[in-house]
Amino acid sequence: MSLQIFADSASDLPLDYFKDNNVTLLPLRVHIGEEEYDDLVTISSKQVFDEIRNGKHPKTSQASPKYMEEVFAELAQSGNQGLYIAFSSELSGTYQTAVMVREQMKEEYPAFDLVIIDSKSASLGYGLCVQRAVELAGQGMSRDEIVNETEFYCQHMEHLFTVEDLDYLAKGGRVTKASAFIGGLLNIKPLLHVEGGKLVPLEKLRGKKKLLKRIIEVMKERGAGLDQQVIGISHGDDEALAEEMKAMIKEEFGSNSFYIGIIGSVVGAHAGPGTLAIFFLNKLPDSISE
Repeated sequence: MSLQIFADSASDLPLDYFKDNNVTLLPLRVHIGEEEYDDLVTISSKQVFDEIRNGKHPKTSQASPKYMEEVFAELAQSGNQGLYIAFSSELSGTYQTAVMVREQMKEEYPAFDLVIIDSKSASLGYGLCVQRAVELAGQGMSRDEIVNETEFYCQHMEHLFTVEDLDYLAKGGRVTKASAFIGGLLNIKPLLHVEGGKLVPLEKLRGKKKLLKRIIEVMKERGAGLDQQVIGISHGDDEALAEEMKAMIKEEFGSNSFYIGIIGSVVGAHAGPGTLAIFFLNKLPDSISE
């Protein structure tokens, strides 16, 4: 019996990762005007950022329940075990839909064996959890062992976000329009984090230099063994900023393992171009710290 791992596109891992590692992709959806796209499959985050720069306001929705039924039915018919690591239930209805579809599937296939984890994570914070599960599966670990360590990763994954323009968050209802206007005038940059699966403001700082310095300080306050883990950095179509952040982290903590990627369409549609996000563990699992 083998293990099939499922993840959705809000993990911000590239399409090739899903293909190369035999991870089943559940794409969330992006809506621009009258058009609907499957994230990663029929639209890229670069296209989404370009549309935003051109004045469009993309909207997003959860993964298709119909497609979920199809891939879960394939798993049920194979007789294999499954593990779906899902985008935070506080940011999308995809997790709740997956639980509902699983229960419906059990009516037709009583032996259907799928564990669903609510990652309470987003972007590459979520993606690092998926990557760890894939690594452990490749080492021949049992599903229970994989689930335990993946849940540990999800529970101890720190997210630090900042955005180039508060207007994007205002349009998505994340901050007030008044705050966005004042922030733009004063060059105020917000620092946000994820708490209980929700995106929550942490601080406001004036100017990029102070902001990046503060990110390093927060990493120092919260991180554990930052030279022993993979640090995730995702960016809103601004690779130079991600590389600048990587150099600062490397110099401060001696970190050598990084995973850098462009923010996906779903998170990017709300955060906008120029977003920067850093992900790291605040506690190391025994498998790393030993």
